[in-house]
Amino acid sequence: MTKAVRWPFLVGGALLAILAGLVFGATFNGPSALIEGIGSPDSMARTILIEVRLPRVVLAFMVGGGLGIAGAALQALVRNPLADPYLLGLSGGAGLGAVLAIAVAGAAPWAVPVSAFVGALTAIFLVYRLSVVAGRRLDPRVLLLAGVVVGSFAGAIMSAIMVLATASELRNAFLWLLGGFGAASWQALMVYLAYATLPVAVLMLQARRLDLLTMGEETAQFLGADIERTKRVIYLTASLLTAAAVAVSGMIGFVGLVVPHAMRRVVGPLHTTLLPAVFIASGGFLVLADAIARSIVAPIELPVGVVTALVGVPLFALLLRRTLR
Repeated sequence: MTKAVRWPFLVGGALLAILAGLVFGATFNGPSALIEGIGSPDSMARTILIEVRLPRVVLAFMVGGGLGIAGAALQALVRNPLADPYLLGLSGGAGLGAVLAIAVAGAAPWAVPVSAFVGALTAIFLVYRLSVVAGRRLDPRVLLLAGVVVGSFAGAIMSAIMVLATASELRNAFLWLLGGFGAASWQALMVYLAYATLPVAVLMLQARRLDLLTMGEETAQFLGADIERTKRVIYLTASLLTAAAVAVSGMIGFVGLVVPHAMRRVVGPLHTTLLPAVFIASGGFLVLADAIARSIVAPIELPVGVVTALVGVPLFALLLRRTLR
């Protein structure tokens, strides 16, 4: 199968995942409910479809796509296939901000996403400052180490807060840390798009420079790329995109790690085609994971991060095994 023929399969698979996300769940379950929701303007099924299910599916698709291309860009930046959007300390900063908000502000709906976003931005700043070495050069190797240090420090403070929290606060913190779209709405989708659209566009425009970075900094500089500026732009935009995703959905792992690996085998390593393919596949993957999380033990809803980990770990092990072969 040629690479050109694979695009209809990618798009078709994403559309099927979106359809599954609209059809399956704890309530409003099955194709008949979808037909009723479309054909009955005043029915409860239509209200559930338009006001609950549709914004959740669209938000999951956009968050998945954002995490996917952020992961692909960071893997090219640090030239490490094990890099993902949460490796660089963002998860620790966002988690600390969210746990602080849960412990201090309680059930205030605006407090957790705002605090998580602020915490992620703080982690971005700290990691960046630690990674800039002599001559304001951003060293990818130091970037990874700085991310581990900042993430570990934030995780230690977060653990101390959770030990002192009440049972209800502890449960809310764990649910947020595992990720989910229970608070999805049209307003949350608009907020995410307001923060994520520009970083997605910038990363797409950096596709050629990402190709150069994967060949090594000396080669890229010889071919005319402004290496230091490119590294800063990619790091900051990918980090801001991840921070926006974390703010609306919590920490959902393995999307930005597994899907870029799989798509490199499908469409090749060139980022001009890789980034769009990763966006589509990651969005469909997260929509399908959310549908499974809502329906597999209905009416109880599993955190989406549990499903992505259960699917992502075996898939990544398989991809790694084939790559080593």
